[in-house]
Amino acid sequence: MSLISSSRWLVGVSAMLALPAAMANERVQVVTSFSILADMVENVGGEHVDVSSLVGPNGDAHVYSPSPGDARALAGADLVVFNGLLFEGWMERLIDSSDYRGALVTATDGIAPRAFAAHDEHGHGDHDDHEAHDEHDHDAHAHEAHHDKHGDDAHHDEHAEDDHSEHAHGDDDPHAWQDLQQARVYVTNIRDGLIEADGANAQSYQANAERYLAELDSVDAEIRELLSEIPASASVITGHDSFGYFSSAYGVNFLSPVGLSTEADPSGASMAALIDVIEQENVQALFHENMTNQAIITQLAEETGLPIAGTLYADALASEGDANTYLGMMRHNAQVLHDALAAPGHNDPGHDDDDHDHDHDHDDHGHDH
Repeated sequence: MSLISSSRWLVGVSAMLALPAAMANERVQVVTSFSILADMVENVGGEHVDVSSLVGPNGDAHVYSPSPGDARALAGADLVVFNGLLFEGWMERLIDSSDYRGALVTATDGIAPRAFAAHDEHGHGDHDDHEAHDEHDHDAHAHEAHHDKHGDDAHHDEHAEDDHSEHAHGDDDPHAWQDLQQARVYVTNIRDGLIEADGANAQSYQANAERYLAELDSVDAEIRELLSEIPASASVITGHDSFGYFSSAYGVNFLSPVGLSTEADPSGASMAALIDVIEQENVQALFHENMTNQAIITQLAEETGLPIAGTLYADALASEGDANTYLGMMRHNAQVLHDALAAPGHNDPGHDDDDHDHDHDHDDHGHDH
């Protein structure tokens, strides 16, 4: 081999050895608004994506304030993914300020959102008229039960007007990922966004999405079976009103001391009213959330004697442990609820008929998509 040929061969080998690094540098740069979306993107994107999240694990997207570094991160991204439905009230302003011009995914596109009943300020029905509610509609009743009790509290209304000007949710509940069947829409939107940003790897994104969608369906079935053992009469209280889709899908009745956003603190009057609701609604357990003010739930536990049965993950993944992925989070929440509500002693003999109906409701609900 001549010196020239040998040199060309060495150059060629060097180029081949450098190729994996070059390919790694060409991975799609994806920025998501919060950690749950980041995990979904990683599952669909696989080896072809680098994903960063503006709001990380255990972070609160409701009150997040973007930094100049966030605008720079968006400017350098190939794809931006956010929830929509005003969940991130700051996101559109951040996109505008960053001059981002790449592919954009609104993960909730195509979802028919749940109406948040509490935004109908003057249209609440009487909470005591429990029989008027459809027995399947646990989530709507939970919203009305809380907000009817303090709807006339002027201090609360003033507080809400002041604090929600920057992060108001509007009339729709944005927490659609809490229903795994709704999460299918998230996954297909992410898949399509990745294909738009990187058509060369379209087949990989399609295959990863199909695998991930099958996992969503499997976990959905697990959760339905697990939670069918919870009596229909049971209610729980969490830090903020983020489990409406979960309630509608899986039949667990949730109440909360504040609304959809974590920004508002309940007034003394609304806390007192909630204690009354706890007795009326057969509330059997309180739960912390990983990214909300735990003092409120702790105060309720002290005043009512109810146990704090664990931590639920609503708007953010855990930084470690079994809730550090989206599907792990959903499994964790279902198991914690099951352990608190289906344990011996929670089956009130006075609600045998309700329990029977509840099991039937879950069978029906599993096909209601």
